[in-house]
Amino acid sequence: MTTDFQQGRIALGVRLRELRTEGGLTVRQLAAKCGWPYSKISKLENGKQTVTPADLETWARETGFSDAGEELKARLRGLETSQRSWRRQLAAGHRPVQEALAVEYQRSAVLRAWEAAMIVGVLQTAEYARHIFTAYADLHRSVRDVDEAVRARMKRQEALYARGKQYHVVMGEAALHTLVCPPSVLAGQLDRLMGVVTGLDTLSLGIVPFTAQLGLPPANGFWIYDERLVIAEDWHAELWLDDAENVALYTRVWETLRKSAVYGHQAQRLIARARASLDLA
Repeated sequence: MTTDFQQGRIALGVRLRELRTEGGLTVRQLAAKCGWPYSKISKLENGKQTVTPADLETWARETGFSDAGEELKARLRGLETSQRSWRRQLAAGHRPVQEALAVEYQRSAVLRAWEAAMIVGVLQTAEYARHIFTAYADLHRSVRDVDEAVRARMKRQEALYARGKQYHVVMGEAALHTLVCPPSVLAGQLDRLMGVVTGLDTLSLGIVPFTAQLGLPPANGFWIYDERLVIAEDWHAELWLDDAENVALYTRVWETLRKSAVYGHQAQRLIARARASLDLA
């Protein structure tokens, strides 16, 4: 089974390859500039070898992106534990976090999500996402790379249209009403939801009504990637859980919450009611 550490190495390798190609270098050219065997470049880019902080500084410098050194080292620190503190993950901003998640989206076929009071990232509009990233940057006092983070999140949404993928998203009705953004932005967000409820073959979207009987109290948001990984969020950290027991536990939580959700036209009615309730004056 691929561990969260290995998954993190793969995500870091994707970023290293991006810097090399943006710098216009082949594998052999970069190896020569760094004074390394060319096989080391391939191993690092494919997550087959753990990079050192000194390696990352060399990589950033020789690809022509010296200012990326701190970002790369922040990513490396994030590999150390399944409990990935936001303080450490966000040392280089939100964009690296979004790109690490994109790797998991790409390598997963069936994705399940729960979110109680916020629109899940994969369905957010750019303006809604902008307000979310701004709020979290303020909370964590992190690098304010809001524009870059929004672009990375929008790029990650391309996986919604990939053949062979299945997204099963369940949200609480509170997500349709919570004003984490101006009413006009939420209106645009709800319009997008109306279009995707029945308009995407790859997506099943359920809404748990305020009045629904719940089998469990709703709590923190999380994603389940196939049956191999759970990523759950808390205020201080993000948990990457790949042991079978925890994956099974979160799957039971998701199934319990899903049973209280409504779909299709019933979900559209809840969205339309939330949209109508907004004061756009």
